[in-house]
Amino acid sequence: MKKHIPNFITLLNLLSGCIAVILAVNNQFVTAAIFVFLGIFFDFFDGFFARKFHVQGPLGVQLDSLADMVTSGLVPGVVMFKLLHMSLGNPALVDSESLWRQSSFFDGLHYAPLAYIGFFITLGSAYRLAKFNIDEDQQSYFKGLPTPANALLILSLPLIIEFQNHDGMNALILSPWFLIIITLISTYMLNAPVKLFALKFKTYDFKSNMTRYLFLIATIVMLIVLQFAAIPLVILLYVLLSLLTAKSIQA
Repeated sequence: MKKHIPNFITLLNLLSGCIAVILAVNNQFVTAAIFVFLGIFFDFFDGFFARKFHVQGPLGVQLDSLADMVTSGLVPGVVMFKLLHMSLGNPALVDSESLWRQSSFFDGLHYAPLAYIGFFITLGSAYRLAKFNIDEDQQSYFKGLPTPANALLILSLPLIIEFQNHDGMNALILSPWFLIIITLISTYMLNAPVKLFALKFKTYDFKSNMTRYLFLIATIVMLIVLQFAAIPLVILLYVLLSLLTAKSIQA
């Protein structure tokens, strides 16, 4: 039974992602974010139990990436697509002045073509996960931003609008050019040739894990003070700390 536990947890990650997709399509961003967070939780513990029970295998690796593709790849792509569509104001087909703001028609649905740029995140996630599966170096560090971290970044945007409701932040987040820039940066960072430390503790002594502990402490403080607005800053801090400690990140 032990060998099936990690894969079962991985399937719970996939189920969470499937539910989140449906919710995101229907603009239920908060509930979708909850299921993405739940999926990321399962994603952490499937690997934990696989290592604990010594049942790591190629099936688990492939299944984990397939689940991540939905929860941390498709869902943020859908959310960005919907945010871009909202930022463009749902224009009418015949009244739009700009080609990029005109609606495209698919089975009764009208969407601004520019909104489809949001799916660059999904494409970048797929490419990143495929590379991860054949890269034997990424055991103690990551090359490029992990898909769960990127999903948290994208999902934080509607959460900031919903719970912090600051006019300035709302206007920025619902600016189509801001969303496009975030999409392009996100897609690049998923596959950037940059080493980022992993939150995996081989030991728990402070000296050898100083960067990880400092990052976790700073994350908790920022979340308490800034709430959901802290998430983009946490991701930025993660990248900056990784760049500053690049020489100490072991291959």
